[in-house]
Amino acid sequence: MTQSDIFELLKTDIGMVMIDDTRSTLLNQEISAAISFIRREGVDLEEPYSAEDGDLILMYAAYLHRKRATNEPMPRMLRYALNNRVLWRGDGGCS
Repeated sequence: MTQSDIFELLKTDIGMVMIDDTRSTLLNQEISAAISFIRREGVDLEEPYSAEDGDLILMYAAYLHRKRATNEPMPRMLRYALNNRVLWRGDGGCS
């Protein structure tokens, strides 16, 4: 999964199928920020992303987008997904 794939999924997730260049730039920035924040947590991400990592990036980017409007804390499911990704490698072993 590429960043472009995640962008298309993010548009659908937040309900913005038809968007202008400014919103497109904003969503791509949120995806890049999500990738940086996830890496800061200690997760090794490499493109093309696995389905699991792509979904994690998508969830984080959607959270960043929604947070702008609601200022709500990080959802538990996202925190759990990040914690699990940090603690467990993709092959099922502990890191």
